[in-house]
Amino acid sequence: MFNDIGAFELVALVVLAVLIFGPDKLPKVIQDFTRFIRKIRDFSESAKHDIRSELGPEFKDFEFEDLNPKAYLRKQLNENEDLKELRELRSSFDLKKEMGDVADAVNGKESDSSVPAVVNGSSSGPDLLKKREKLDQDERPPFDADAT
Repeated sequence: MFNDIGAFELVALVVLAVLIFGPDKLPKVIQDFTRFIRKIRDFSESAKHDIRSELGPEFKDFEFEDLNPKAYLRKQLNENEDLKELRELRSSFDLKKEMGDVADAVNGKESDSSVPAVVNGSSSGPDLLKKREKLDQDERPPFDADAT
């Protein structure tokens, strides 16, 4: 419940509670607070039990945590067998290698990928990786994102 409270915050809360309630009333306040928390937990458990009994036997394994959209999607994706090919495709795809191959192709370096730049000594189209020596008269130089 209070997972994100550190030691310093806890000490500050205890000192603040002693200053506000005083050392003589503090044990009674703590008992009242724990009794209140216990009543809230009992109320929520009885509400969960009532909802499960009203839903019927087909929802006997219903968990209220599944109402959280992230938890619901995670459960559905883990249980769904139709997505087996998608998981295999995702595991076989290496984004870093693909990006490296693209960067090598753009920079004109040889890579070990299967992208043929030249077939039988001649290119199949214009060689986009080579820079032209001169621009045409009314032509603008290409945009270079690295230079800006």
